[in-house]
Amino acid sequence: MRCHPASAGRDLRRRVSVALDILVWMDQGGLALADLAQEHIDDWIAGATSQRRYLIRYFLKWTTSRRLTCELTVPSIPSQEPQDLLDDDDRWRLLQRCLTEDALPTAVGADGAITLLFGLSAERLRHLTPEHSKFGDKHVHLVLGRRPVLLPPRLAELLRQLAEQPQLRPQLSRTHPGPQWLVPGMVPGKPISTHGMTQQLNRHSIPVRTARNGALAALAADLPSPILADVTGMHRHTRSAGSPMPDATGPSTSPPGQE
Repeated sequence: MRCHPASAGRDLRRRVSVALDILVWMDQGGLALADLAQEHIDDWIAGATSQRRYLIRYFLKWTTSRRLTCELTVPSIPSQEPQDLLDDDDRWRLLQRCLTEDALPTAVGADGAITLLFGLSAERLRHLTPEHSKFGDKHVHLVLGRRPVLLPPRLAELLRQLAEQPQLRPQLSRTHPGPQWLVPGMVPGKPISTHGMTQQLNRHSIPVRTARNGALAALAADLPSPILADVTGMHRHTRSAGSPMPDATGPSTSPPGQE
C-alpha cells in the first residue's frame, strides 16, 4: 500500500474544501453547475481575502471533463514580486490616448486614465459609482478618500458619460436595486470583476500592473505618505516598487495640459 505525504493530504483537503465553498456560494445565489459562467468565477475569486480560492481550478477541470460546466478559466495567482514600472514618457503617452482617442470605449478610457494618474487597484476601480464624482461649477473632483482629487476636464467628461449612459438592468436587479456601478458586470447588481476589468484594459494595450506601479512611484515622489495612502487606499508604510513612500512633497507631476 502506497503512502502519501502529509502535505499531499492537506492539499487534497484544501481542494475539496474550496469546492464545497463554491457549491455553498452557488446554492445561496440559486446557481446550478450548468449555469456557471466565467463572470461568476471571476466575481467569486475577486471576493476572496486570500489566494485559497485559486485552487478551484482543480474542481472546475473535473466538472469540465464531465461536461457538468462549460470550459472556465481561473487566472494565475498574482505574483507577490515587485513589478516593472511604466516610465513617465510611456505613461503620459498612454494617458493622452485614454483621454483623447475616440475609438476607445468610454469605460476603458476612464479606467485607464484613473489607473495611470492615481494608481488605483482594479478592485477599488471596479467599485466606483457616480457618487464618487463631485461636479462643481468649474471643477470636478474624484472622492477616493477623505481628500477629493481634482480631475482633468476630459477625464471628468468621461466619468460623466459613464454615469449617464443607460444600463441594462435584468429583472433580478430591478427587484433588488443596488448601487449604480460605473462599469457594471454580467452578474445582476454586481460591478465588473477585477479579472474582467484587467483583461479589458490589457486588450486595449494598457498594461495594468506596470501602469499602476508607474503611477504609484510618481505619486510617491509628489505626495506626503498620509495623503498618498488616503488616495490609493494603501497603508502609508507600504513600499511601492521597492521604495518607501516619502514623507515630503516633491516636484509636481501634473497630467498633460494641466500645468
